[in-house]
Amino acid sequence: MSSESATSIASPLLDPRTWGMPVSGWSAPGARAASGGPGAVAGAAGAYLLDVWQRSVLFLDLLRQRGNVQEEITSRPQATVLRFGHEVLVSGRSLPRPINYALSRIVPPPGVEVDPGKRPVVVVDPRAGQGPGIGGFKTESEIGEALRSGHPVYFIGFAATPEPGQTFLDVVEGQVAFFERVVDLHPRAPRPFAIGNCQAGYQTLMVAMLRPDLFGPCMVAGSPMSYWQGVHGKNPMRYSGGLLGGSWLTALVSDLGGGTFDGTWLILNFDALNPANWLWGKQYEVFATVDTEGSRYLEFEKWWGDFITLNGDEIQFLVDEFFIGDKLTRNEVRATDGRVFDLRNISSPVIVFTSQGDNISPPPQTLGWILDLYKDVDDIRAEGRTIVYCMNQKVGHLAIFVSSKVGAKEDEELVRLMDLIDCLPPGLYELVIEPATDAAARAEGRAWHSRFELRSLDDIRAYGRNSVEDDRAFAAARRLSEINHSLYRTFLQPAVRAISTPQLTQALFACNPLRTSYTAFADSNPLMRGVATLAEAVAKERRPVADDNPFLLAQKLFSDQLTAGLEAYREARDQWVEKAFFAIYGAPALQGVLGLNIDAKVRQLPANSPQKDAFRARKIAEFRARVAEGGFNEALARAALYVISAVRALDESAAMSLNDARQHLLQLPLEAFKALVREQFYILLLEREAAVDAIAALVPEVAQRRELVQKVAAIAAADGTYSLVERERVERLASILDVAAPQPPLPAVAAAAGAAGVRQIAADTAG
Repeated sequence: MSSESATSIASPLLDPRTWGMPVSGWSAPGARAASGGPGAVAGAAGAYLLDVWQRSVLFLDLLRQRGNVQEEITSRPQATVLRFGHEVLVSGRSLPRPINYALSRIVPPPGVEVDPGKRPVVVVDPRAGQGPGIGGFKTESEIGEALRSGHPVYFIGFAATPEPGQTFLDVVEGQVAFFERVVDLHPRAPRPFAIGNCQAGYQTLMVAMLRPDLFGPCMVAGSPMSYWQGVHGKNPMRYSGGLLGGSWLTALVSDLGGGTFDGTWLILNFDALNPANWLWGKQYEVFATVDTEGSRYLEFEKWWGDFITLNGDEIQFLVDEFFIGDKLTRNEVRATDGRVFDLRNISSPVIVFTSQGDNISPPPQTLGWILDLYKDVDDIRAEGRTIVYCMNQKVGHLAIFVSSKVGAKEDEELVRLMDLIDCLPPGLYELVIEPATDAAARAEGRAWHSRFELRSLDDIRAYGRNSVEDDRAFAAARRLSEINHSLYRTFLQPAVRAISTPQLTQALFACNPLRTSYTAFADSNPLMRGVATLAEAVAKERRPVADDNPFLLAQKLFSDQLTAGLEAYREARDQWVEKAFFAIYGAPALQGVLGLNIDAKVRQLPANSPQKDAFRARKIAEFRARVAEGGFNEALARAALYVISAVRALDESAAMSLNDARQHLLQLPLEAFKALVREQFYILLLEREAAVDAIAALVPEVAQRRELVQKVAAIAAADGTYSLVERERVERLASILDVAAPQPPLPAVAAAAGAAGVRQIAADTAG
């Protein structure tokens, strides 16, 4: 269609009289006569029809722009939606085993300064079907918050096409070189804070399992690790592999792709989870608000439609070992040199950011690994591990790492508190984020206040956990998958590979239904010619209908009914999927055929080696022997931990006040302080009464005793409260040291300590 013909069609369609509307009616679009007669109805209908026509043209033009962007960005292998400027430091193609990843330094925007002495932040982007950059395609993001806090920021992204022969383990092992480079660039800074989103979460943890010495706190956002786990009636994605007969279908798709797997299929799986949004809601909302939502829609679709590819061996490893095999937290995955990937090898804190609204990586999968590896919290402490989780109540999977609201709340707090988390005593905590009080907001300029609440493994179980029968059904699905994959490789794979020509591969890629939903509306489609000119003409004569137009209200009602119908279909489908899965794989006959004894355990904790048990026993004996060893530093750390552990929560103000004591009284660098806290925590855990009584021997001078008691009381009251049990412990401490206990209230001392900690933590943590 030529521009002239498009304009000639548009002219009468843009004329109000074509739709039965008087020209004067445009002064109040959609207004109805007071009498409500036939003329008013006709006028409302005409206004609505014109509005629908114009919105349809503008929406069609948005689809055209979306298609053009998709074609343009997928034509560039290095394309990214990363908003921030960056420069490549290390290319994965230069590694002994080349990978299509690269380490980049984020260039701070004008007016933003970073301190190379601060802890660097490394954001690793998820490679699960789309291109890189989603972790930083908004200013309010993980990257944006880290830059605003003055931290050097690095980004690990990837190209659209994998290197020939690249495997998943190549990617994991190759990224060790990236973190080595970051550590080399900041020799005086604490170890990097690593953030992995979705698939990049467990991938980054696997890197940390290989080289724990390169990592500070590791945060995984929306990252599934216990893939079988869940609750009945929710999150049916975990059943997909079983109902498809296992991973043989993955191999088939890869073989038809000439050894390459089209990531578009992964995105199609995500879309299919919510047909109401995929088939109707997402597009309808843009159509209904086309005048205001166009730019936001195109911004997100630029990433959502940036489809990439994976090597067949890469995706096969993921499906067999992780999604269907569920082997990561069983210590059944090995590196190329035979080392076992054991999450317990990670010595730095692990932070899990998850959401109950996430239907792709629900809490049972993001937190279930804790139950897979530890029998209780004492087991976590005995390993010297710190685990912190932060639970959002409603955001979906993508919002965990793309939402501006999440960026301005959870991301901001996790970046701000990373150094405090690194100093927490071993254990399991939930980070609870609440609005800051008006006084705190005015004094410190912060919108949020956080505390670390002690949790038990029962708190994790409360989010959902498989029964023994459920685990046995998933084990049956894994066994059948192995059999089907073996049969496919033996009898079908040679024939499929023989017919998989480059022409067939290209045709299958082009005909993917999700990919076609973009390309069909691009300018490369001759039928779309003239749409841009028509949309331009419509935009100039735009006449939106009034909100109270009865036909517009009917449109909204129709949309609501259609959405409800699709939701009903989804619920019925999900129920059927779940029932079918357990009917098939829960059947004793099938489990017997597959060699699964009814009484056999299919999930048990990975065992410790005799060497690890001996090491643990030796460390316990050493800690018990140090009860009466040390001086003022050991006494202050022990006394503070004794008092603040009286309640099951550690307020950030108390933690910052303790850090302030590290800076100004103990004068310890970060690593020495962390070791001190852990040592004194264990001594208290093993010999609490004797350890507290021994504090008097550690601080013989009266002046130091007074200073110690005053500081401990200030730390306990730094959050603005001074509980009865905290006061009792301070008084007992004063009695042991034979000095007077400070009397409440302690607002001046506490406020000064807390404020000092807030001011100094960011500047002084590097020590």
